[in-house]
Amino acid sequence: MSLELSIEFFPPQTSEGMEKLRATRVRLAPLKPEFFSVTYGAGGSTRENTLATVMEIAAEGHQAAPHLSCIGSTRAGIREMLAIFSTRGIRRIVALRGDLPSGMADAGEFRYANELVAFIRAETGARFHIEVAAYPEWHPQSRSPREDLLNFKRKVEAGANSAITQYFYNADAYEHFVAEARALGVAVPIVPGIMPIASFSKLARFSDACGAEIPRWMRRKFESFGDDAESIRAFGLDVVTELCQRLIERGAPGLHFYSMNQAGLTLELCRRLGLLDR
Repeated sequence: MSLELSIEFFPPQTSEGMEKLRATRVRLAPLKPEFFSVTYGAGGSTRENTLATVMEIAAEGHQAAPHLSCIGSTRAGIREMLAIFSTRGIRRIVALRGDLPSGMADAGEFRYANELVAFIRAETGARFHIEVAAYPEWHPQSRSPREDLLNFKRKVEAGANSAITQYFYNADAYEHFVAEARALGVAVPIVPGIMPIASFSKLARFSDACGAEIPRWMRRKFESFGDDAESIRAFGLDVVTELCQRLIERGAPGLHFYSMNQAGLTLELCRRLGLLDR
């Protein structure tokens, strides 16, 4: 079975950002990703930019997968977006709970991602391939690992076709999560999310906020480099390459790269993994 690659972008907020992302896509196209996904801001705050980016990707001949989050959304609003996606040939959606923006009091008509998945299925049948999120190190707001696994199972039972994980640097966490999900009867592909490392300080802030663990040995090593950007980049590439190699060897169905709208690190990782000339 061939390894499926996918790559995530965020919607640029400026015309300069859009131009840079176009150049990034040109550089990443030789990887022949199964799809490019595009994130959706908290409460739908990037809705128009997400849609514009998705339409550009589709017009270039690539599969595009817009994110849809239920927090702050209404059934009518989601129905409208589904109609737009359908008429424009989009066939894959990443369905998420999402975050409530600061200052927004109304969480919308959906509470959890499984409700959004069920709604998409009720409205559109099998028209869309639905991706959902999975958390090998557990969602930071879950009360227990068991609760988090059951929440994941509910999303799959509601109609999800496959899952993309939060990024991680501990392969054991991913393998343990997949084994526990399989024991609960979850059979869909669970694709590991991969975060290339460009800046340790940014990674540390982001990881602390989203609950992804940076192993202590990695933190100490990165901290020892201080402001030496070249050493941080080189060590980060070594660590993530080794992680991906292990995941592939252990049978991961694919790799989903959180590109941060940059091409260089993802390309180098795939070159090292022998995935550039597939």
